[in-house]
Amino acid sequence: MSNETNITICLGSSCFSRGNRHTLELIKGYLKEHGLENKVFFHGDLCDGLCEHGPVLKINDKIYKHVNSENIYEILNEFFLEKGDEY
Repeated sequence: MSNETNITICLGSSCFSRGNRHTLELIKGYLKEHGLENKVFFHGDLCDGLCEHGPVLKINDKIYKHVNSENIYEILNEFFLEKGDEY
């Protein structure tokens, strides 16, 4: 896997208060557990104007809406398995 994977979590007040503060920690744990910390650029960003669809997460150019602790692992597994990455 190249270092071109970019995960951006919305840390705007709406997304943050609606769950991204918890999702942030889940993603960090997932990346660590799968040895992806040095292979993924994971960072926060402020509002992209998608508040009505939040919490929002972007992986490369794909936007995921209504992200929560119940679907974040499915989203991450789907992305990394689609890429054919072994971890």
